[in-house]
Amino acid sequence: MSQYAVAADQLAADRAGAASAPYVSVVVPIYNEEESIPHLYERLTAALGALGRPYEIIAVDDGSRDRSFALLRELAADDERLRVVRFRRNFGQTAGFAAGFDRARGEWIVTIDADLQNDPNDIPAMLAKAETGFDVVSGWRARRKDPFINRRLPSIIANRMISWVTGVHLHDYGCSLKVYRAEVVKNISLYGELHRFIPAIASWQGVAVTEMPVNHAPRQYGKSKYGIGRTTRVLLDLLTVRFLLSYSTRPIQLFGSIGLASLILGGALLTYLGIYIRLILGQSIGDRPLLLLGVLMVLIGVQFLGMGLLGELITRVYYEGRNRPIYVVREELNQE
Repeated sequence: MSQYAVAADQLAADRAGAASAPYVSVVVPIYNEEESIPHLYERLTAALGALGRPYEIIAVDDGSRDRSFALLRELAADDERLRVVRFRRNFGQTAGFAAGFDRARGEWIVTIDADLQNDPNDIPAMLAKAETGFDVVSGWRARRKDPFINRRLPSIIANRMISWVTGVHLHDYGCSLKVYRAEVVKNISLYGELHRFIPAIASWQGVAVTEMPVNHAPRQYGKSKYGIGRTTRVLLDLLTVRFLLSYSTRPIQLFGSIGLASLILGGALLTYLGIYIRLILGQSIGDRPLLLLGVLMVLIGVQFLGMGLLGELITRVYYEGRNRPIYVVREELNQE
């Protein structure tokens, strides 16, 4: 076979691969949702089929202890568009999203919960919104069907705080129903509870973010995996996001500023005590609290400067080192 024939065959194969590549990838983290899975699959395939574009569903079983994976295996056997990832244990929702993002092949990536509270019929409208020029379309549960005290009230407070701290104002950071341009989320490293902050983290890339109201239904099956105790973790991760947005590539500017301020203040106190009080006035300074405060401020300043320099070294290692996943896969179905 000539080199021209080989090149033609390769070109045809590339075109066939491009034609079969999905337009949208739907990522669904699943943990103990055996009752919801058949209904979710039916609704997702109906909504995605109405698009008239190729799609794939990436279901990530996050160490479920019920029959969730067994049901996914049965569905995947009949539908190659359903790709299943099974974790060895429960790694959390963020890890589930990360695994789905790593394997998504679509131009657009949609995230959705498996508990049937998000409506798959909102996906076409959200994709249409994204295609008008947005990189992230976030769902807003304007008429949320959850208890007020332990679910909606903490969410309202958290959303306002997140919007204020990050500068990206959204009504509902906690809504899992979102649409992302693929290259946006594939360039973000996730850990902790950072999946809810993706729009804010993505804003660092200069992407266009918007939101739109979506449907929300009360939970029909199983128990909620969220509670008011999760608020603490969200607040701690918010501090991380604030640092990542402002100082992730220049930690010396944060810790160095604090260190220099402490050094200057401590040095001024020691200079005042040593020159003016001791030498000019001739008074003893050994029993003065200001002496201990000055020494403490100098030590704190040196420590913060050291933290800033260590942060710079760690930053270099982070950006130059190899990326490591935050999950361990046990098996996969319908994967390439």
